[in-house]
Parts: sequence; structure tokens; C-alpha cells
Amino acid sequence: MTFATDSIVALSTPPGRGGIGVIRMSGPDALSILRTMTGSESLDPEPNYMTLRTLYDPSSREVLDQALVCFFKAPRSFTGEDVIEFHCHGSPVVLRRIIDAVLQLDARPANPGEFSLRALMNGRLQLAQAEAIRDLIEAQTDAAAQQATRQLGGEISHRLQPAKEQLLKIIVRLESSLEFVEDDLPGIEQEQICRALDKLRDDLQSLANTFSRGRLLHEGLKIAFIGRPNVGKSSLFNSLLGHGRAIVTAVPGTTRDTISESITLDGVPVTLIDTAGIRTTVDAVELMGVERTRRTASDADLLVVVIDGSQSMNAEDKLAIENATGKPHLVALNKSDLPDFSQARVDGNFSSAAAITVSAETREGLVDLRAAMLKPFVNGNGAAEGLMITNARHHDLLLRAAQAITSSEQLVRESASEEIVLVGLHNALRFLGEITGETTSEEILGEIFSTFCIGK
Repeated sequence: MTFATDSIVALSTPPGRGGIGVIRMSGPDALSILRTMTGSESLDPEPNYMTLRTLYDPSSREVLDQALVCFFKAPRSFTGEDVIEFHCHGSPVVLRRIIDAVLQLDARPANPGEFSLRALMNGRLQLAQAEAIRDLIEAQTDAAAQQATRQLGGEISHRLQPAKEQLLKIIVRLESSLEFVEDDLPGIEQEQICRALDKLRDDLQSLANTFSRGRLLHEGLKIAFIGRPNVGKSSLFNSLLGHGRAIVTAVPGTTRDTISESITLDGVPVTLIDTAGIRTTVDAVELMGVERTRRTASDADLLVVVIDGSQSMNAEDKLAIENATGKPHLVALNKSDLPDFSQARVDGNFSSAAAITVSAETREGLVDLRAAMLKPFVNGNGAAEGLMITNARHHDLLLRAAQAITSSEQLVRESASEEIVLVGLHNALRFLGEITGETTSEEILGEIFSTFCIGK
């Protein structure tokens, strides 16, 4: 990866109008550009201090803004280069004019994630920490933000370092045997190496297993409520939200379109989707709603089939169940507050799904419903503590490293030559290095940082 030698600039705060907008500039020309923008070629700002400066257009010398300016001197900056931050008034017009002025002075617009990429290349961040910055910005819940903060602090690297050191010790021993010893390794030493590899694999697999929960914190779930009209889907949807988002009436087919809202369940971001009732209809508008329900159901992570437990099941209920067949789903037996409610009305119809008794009216059973909606995805684990893998790339590399170690361990037990055993161990070490960035190719780095926002 070649080091950039030019200066870059970008708006680091979200686009739009606000009290303050922050423009970030990084590169070898950052200080000279600041001097030109402030009209003071002798300016020697004290690093890490905010000062009020008047910014001028370099061509017309027209005043652009009065801004708080901070200079971060290389290498003690985010990127490891000279960095300037302009904390300006948050008018989109003002911010655009200041960026245009900087571009006139031989800076260029930053690419997505380029500030973080420069921090990586200058040794200010490891790759897993840079990815954690993106995850922290995108965090939707407190739990997701907490995990991103832990990873930003380098916890993944700290967790992997002992494994990498142990791998290196084994590799050095095997390479020494290959170089200086003609005979095979003694049986007792083979067993010691196998035990060490077995523990390494288990440690990496244990860390990889946290991904099922970590992925939920990062990506969240889409849960759709389906069922025939007037079974209480919208009422249940509103009860889980805690407010009347969907219109509820006694008229069947009130909901004609999908409605979505976000909530948090046990730290997991969840998008709840209310849908039109599934039934055979000749109404053109309702028919469009039913078709949207089917499309939504196919995209959802989980379907909640809502059944009216105060009435006997009919063909439309069975049609809704058919639409959920083959997908992760559970059944909510609604209207348990009504005198005609009976579990026996629907027993025996849900052999492949859990059935939860609820009342959207009294909110009885909602706690059980919330737990049941998460259960298929957390494997029985509640709010897990400690570091969790939230990144699919990290999860894949951990699994590949564990598989490579397993392969090498088997070869050691079979008394295979050291050259063959070492192939898997070197691969495992390389996979772990790709998580933290030591062995990641330029092409992969480009793909990763292209997912970052501009200005970070």
C-alpha cells in the first residue's frame, strides 16, 4: 500500500443545517493552507488548542467565516499527518464555500474512509479499530455502541495477540526441526504441540461463536406480523411499540400497506413491520397490500403469525400459516382477554412453531412474546457480556484460522512432514493478521474503507 503525499479535505459532520459544521483537512500542506486561509503566513498555531480565526477566500480575500481552528501536529494526530479542523457555523453554504477555498489551494476531496485509512497506514490504528469507528458511527443501540467502543480500544487485537504468539512459537519449533533435525519429532513433543493447537483452536472457535449475538447487535432483525384481517396485528404492533403507530379499527382490512418502526429488544435493534391481512380479495388496493405482505414476509428474519384465539381457525388463518411455512416463525395467539378465548381452538395446528398467548389490549404475554422473538437468534443466550464479534469478515477469518489449525493438528498426529504441517499454521497466522491489518491486501483494504462515510 503506497502512502499518499497529497492533502485531503472533507466535511466531517452530517450534511445539512446545524449550529456547527466541522471541516477536516489532513496532509503535508495542511498548515500552509491554514496560513493562506487566515491571511497570516507566519502563523504558528499551538497544537491541540482551539483558537478563533477569520477565514478568507484565497482569491478575493472576502471573509468566509469566523471559525474555531485546531491544529494537530504530525505524528500526534488522528491520521499521523498534520491535521487541521475548522469548526464553522453550520450553514451548508458557508461550509461549501470554505471547502471550495481549500480545494483552490491544492487539496483534494477525501475519498470515503480516507482519514481512517491514512491513520492505519501511519500506524495510528489497527484495521479492526478502524472498522470499529465505522461501527460506532452506525450503532443503533447502547449495546452496539458499547461493543464498537471496546473494539476501538483494541480489545480484538489484545484478545488475538496470545494466539498469534503461541502460533509463532509452534512455527519456530517446527521450522527448527525441519532445519536441524533429521528424525521425526519425539512422540511426547508431538503430543505437546497437538494439545497447544487444540487449545488454540478452541479459543478461536469460542470467540467466533460470539458472532451469532454480535451480528444481531450490529445488523438487527426484521420481524413482520402476518395473519388474516382483524386478528389484531396492528394492535399487537402498537402494543410492542408503546404508542399508536398503526391505525386500528373494527373494520377488517384497515391496513392496506406495510408500516415499519424500530425498537430495541435486549440490546438488539429490531424493525417491526405491520402488514396487510392475508386473504382472498377482489379489491384492487387490498390486493396490492396482500402482495406487499408476501414480499415483506420473504425478506423478514422472523414472521409472527397472529391468530385470533377467540375464534375458530378458518381457511384464511391456514393460508397465513402456509405463507410462513419454511421460514423462521412463531405464532401469537391474540385476544386472550376475551371470554371466548380458548387455547384448544388452535391446538395441533402449529407443529413447527412456538405458540405464545398474548393480549394486545391488556399487554398480557408481551414479555414472553419479546423473548420468543429473539430466542431463535441468540441460541438461548441473553445479553452476553464481554467482547463479541460483530463483523462478518472477522468471523470468517476466525473460522478459517481455526480450520487451518485443525488441519495442521491432524497432520501432526499422522506424523506428516513439518513442511506440510507448517502450511496450515502459516495460513492461520495470516488469517489472524488480516483481522488486525498486518497481512491484509491493498484490494481488501480498498473494499473495507469504501464502506466508510466521507470525512471519517
